[in-house]
Amino acid sequence: MRDSEGPRKAMPPRERPQARDGRRPPHHFRERPLYVRPRPLFGMEYTTLGSTGMEVSKVCLGCMSFGSQDDWMLDEDEGRELVERAIDLGVNFFDTANTYSAGESEEILGDVLAHYDRDEQVVATKVRFSGAKDHRNAEGLSRKTIEQELDHSLDRLGMDTVDLYQIHRWDDDTPIETTLRALDDAVRRGQVRHIGASSMWAHQFQEALHVSDREGLARFETMQDLYHLTYREEEREMYRVCEKENIGVLPWSPLAAGYLTRPHDEFTSTARGEHEIDYGTPYHEGPGSEEINNRVEELAEDKGVTMAQIALAWHFQNDNVDAPIVGTSSIEHLEAAVEALDISLSDSDVEYLEEPYHPVPVFGHE
Repeated sequence: MRDSEGPRKAMPPRERPQARDGRRPPHHFRERPLYVRPRPLFGMEYTTLGSTGMEVSKVCLGCMSFGSQDDWMLDEDEGRELVERAIDLGVNFFDTANTYSAGESEEILGDVLAHYDRDEQVVATKVRFSGAKDHRNAEGLSRKTIEQELDHSLDRLGMDTVDLYQIHRWDDDTPIETTLRALDDAVRRGQVRHIGASSMWAHQFQEALHVSDREGLARFETMQDLYHLTYREEEREMYRVCEKENIGVLPWSPLAAGYLTRPHDEFTSTARGEHEIDYGTPYHEGPGSEEINNRVEELAEDKGVTMAQIALAWHFQNDNVDAPIVGTSSIEHLEAAVEALDISLSDSDVEYLEEPYHPVPVFGHE
C-alpha cells in the first residue's frame, strides 16, 4: 500500500451539471440543488487501492444499513444525512451491493451522490445474491445474472460506470472462466472500471487470477474479506496472495459485528450479540477472544478513546489492509471512526492486542 502525502484540497463549489455530467439520472432521482457546502477534509488519510491506481479514503463507508428491510436500517433522509457527513469528513469511498435491502441501498447512495461531483467519488457494488428481483437467474455468477444485475445496479445508482464491481462470494455452479469473461466484457464496454472479489478460499482466488492471466482477461484487483482482531485466519494464506499480486484489501465487519465495541459480558447480553451467537459467528467464543476484548477495553481506557476506535486503529496501522469497510447507522460512530485515524498504537500495543489470538473456524466464505 502507498499512502498519499496528505489530504487534497476540496474542490470549489460549482453549478450542478445537467443530468449528472451527461449520465442518466436514476429513476428515483428528485430535483434538488447541487450540494455546495464547503467540505473540509479534517484528518482523513488516503491510500492507493491495490493495483487500481485509485486514491481512496482509508475509511470506506459501508452502505448495508440503507433501506427498509429491517427496523434498524436508515431511510432515504437518514441515509442522505450519513453520506453527506461522510463526504464532509473526507470519505470518498462507498461500498454497497445489489442485495442490500433489495437494491434500496444503491438507490439511496446514488441519489445522494447525484448532488456532488461524481468524479470525486469511488463507488463499489457487488453481484452474487438476488437484488430487487428474486427468481432462478437473479443470483449466481453466470453471464446472464452478471449482465442483468449490473444493468439494474447502474440504473439504481444512476451511473453509467461503477468504479469497482465485486463478486459477492464464489459460485460453485458457474466456471470461473465464464464469470471472468462476463466481467471482462463489462470492463471493455465501459460499465465497470475495476473488478474485485470477496471472502473465498485462497486457492480459489489464486485460480481466478491464473485464469485471467492465461486468457488475457481483467483481473480481480481487490479482496473484501472478514478480518479483525478476533478473526485473523486470512493472514495464513489469503494475505500472502494479496501481497504478492498487489491486491487491495477491504475488510468487512472490522469491529467483529460489534463485539469489539463493548466489553465481552455486555456483548453477549445484547440483541445484536444474541443474533451473532445464533448465526454461529466465531468472534466472541474463540480461545483468545475474551482476552483480546479485555485488552481492547484496557487500551481504550488508557488512551481515553472508545473500544471501537482502538479496534479500527489496529486496522489503519495494519500492513495487510487498504481500507476497512465501516458500516454504521450513526453519524457519531462515523465521526469516531475517522478520529481513530489519529490514534497511534505502538509496536508493543499491537503485540499486546494480537498476542492472545488462537485459530478459530474459517467463517464467511458462504
